[in-house]
Amino acid sequence: MRLRTRLERFHHVDIRRLLSGIIVTVGFVVLLVQCFGVPCRKGFCLSPFKVSSDFTISNQVKTEINFINLSENDNGDDGNGYEDDEYENGKKRKEGIDRETDVAISNVDVNVSVIATRNVSFEKPEMTVESSVLVNGREGYVLSMVRHNRVAVTSISQMNSLLIQSLSSFRSPKPRWSSARDAEMLSAKLEIEKASVVHESPGLNPLVYRNISKFLKSYDLMERKLKVYVYKEGSKPIFHDPTPRGIYASEGWFMKLMESNKKFVVKDPRKAHLFYIPVSIKALRTTLGWDFQTPKSLADHLKEYVDLISGKYKFWNRTSGADHFLVACHDWGNKLTKKHMKNSVRALCNSNVAQGFRIGIDTALPVTYIRSSKSPLEYRGGKNASERKILAFFAGSMHGYLRPILVQLWENKEPDMKILGPMPRDPESKKQYREYMKSSKYCICARGYEVHTPRVVEAIINECVPVIIADNYVPPFFEVLNWEEFAVFVEEKDIANLRNILLLIPEERYIGMQAKVKMVQQHFLWHKNPVKFDLFHMILHSIWYNRVYRVRTR
Repeated sequence: MRLRTRLERFHHVDIRRLLSGIIVTVGFVVLLVQCFGVPCRKGFCLSPFKVSSDFTISNQVKTEINFINLSENDNGDDGNGYEDDEYENGKKRKEGIDRETDVAISNVDVNVSVIATRNVSFEKPEMTVESSVLVNGREGYVLSMVRHNRVAVTSISQMNSLLIQSLSSFRSPKPRWSSARDAEMLSAKLEIEKASVVHESPGLNPLVYRNISKFLKSYDLMERKLKVYVYKEGSKPIFHDPTPRGIYASEGWFMKLMESNKKFVVKDPRKAHLFYIPVSIKALRTTLGWDFQTPKSLADHLKEYVDLISGKYKFWNRTSGADHFLVACHDWGNKLTKKHMKNSVRALCNSNVAQGFRIGIDTALPVTYIRSSKSPLEYRGGKNASERKILAFFAGSMHGYLRPILVQLWENKEPDMKILGPMPRDPESKKQYREYMKSSKYCICARGYEVHTPRVVEAIINECVPVIIADNYVPPFFEVLNWEEFAVFVEEKDIANLRNILLLIPEERYIGMQAKVKMVQQHFLWHKNPVKFDLFHMILHSIWYNRVYRVRTR
């Protein structure tokens, strides 16, 4: 009887406790999964979450920050204050974020609420930031940007040092057999190194070049010697189908002019110094459908093309692709080519040195927002330096983490700082945008989702001194141009001190910079029939120049 009573007590009491413990444990696990998701394994993740937080900074700044776990998405940067770029072929373009960034601001009181959301990501998740800042004053706090992955900032002076190092240290893979073309390029390198000193040249300002003597010699050798073979393989629209308008017009214009060129292009690949892969990364990104939406699947598709030409021809295999090149302006150009085309010369708009852009091997491609392929030279020029009454101008969509902070720090704060958000898209607003650029001393070229922006070229076209705010961005034609002579570089962490930085530039210095912007403008213009020193020739020259300095013989 006593034994039976104890068994009944265990059955009724202990089992209840055990079941209660199991229920509590399961409930706790479910709560954790709802808030933070299931840990990712092998690229599969069920863990997107959203955190919304309000910051109060010394009673002056209120910030909302959203941390969203996203898979890779297509990104872009608008070319102007009005939002033409969001519409392509009548369809609104998708926007997304695929970078890792945090915003850190000193002297903050933080109230955080967690909102759990479900989603599925088949890629390695990344922590991203969207920021919106409301500013009532600017004194008494320090603003700083800290990247989530702790990537160090490479200054423009450090980039200069990296370029010098690359000219003497970077070499291509040793070719499997000798070629007369390699010997010709080595001979060209020696001629460039021994170039006669040039102090002045008609139409060129020596100060905007790193070494005008070497540039002119290299350019002359390119015009006289360079031969390019364009692969015929590949089907449209991914290959051989240029799009010479829109945000990615640079890759389209180059493809169009390269494939139709009679001076440099040869039909016999044995005579070629360089081999052009006529691919549009933009078309690759948008054409293949839902089965090809990840960077890996798209990169694998490019790998199939490399396998095709390397199986059909011997040239890729001879140098492991080192004498091949491609031109890509889409944001994903770097990530889709850095594995299977790692030895090739890549002309990239997304020239982020912290994400695999290689100074001295790759070359930075200008972003040119072309609205009419029939009139690529429209709206050139601007007011004289003495007539520009606006200190600094910016208008544009709130892409990325930096622009919302720029606008909220400086919009309507100083009469000489014309810092705006997106402007309307009507013709009058478009005209007003151009007038602001033509009437401003400095045009702010703030990064969007990625480091590159068409505002750099827009500023030059409108004869406005570019102020580049994009850490780790390598500007176009960095091998040749001395950018510090005609542009201002401001680190992202110094954005709160932007006006003081500009005001500290002496008026005489500004006038000289603006004059040099006018001189360098010719290098950033597309022509239906290419002319000397224009954008087509400058892109080709940078590719030629980088290859010349990396060529090896057997």
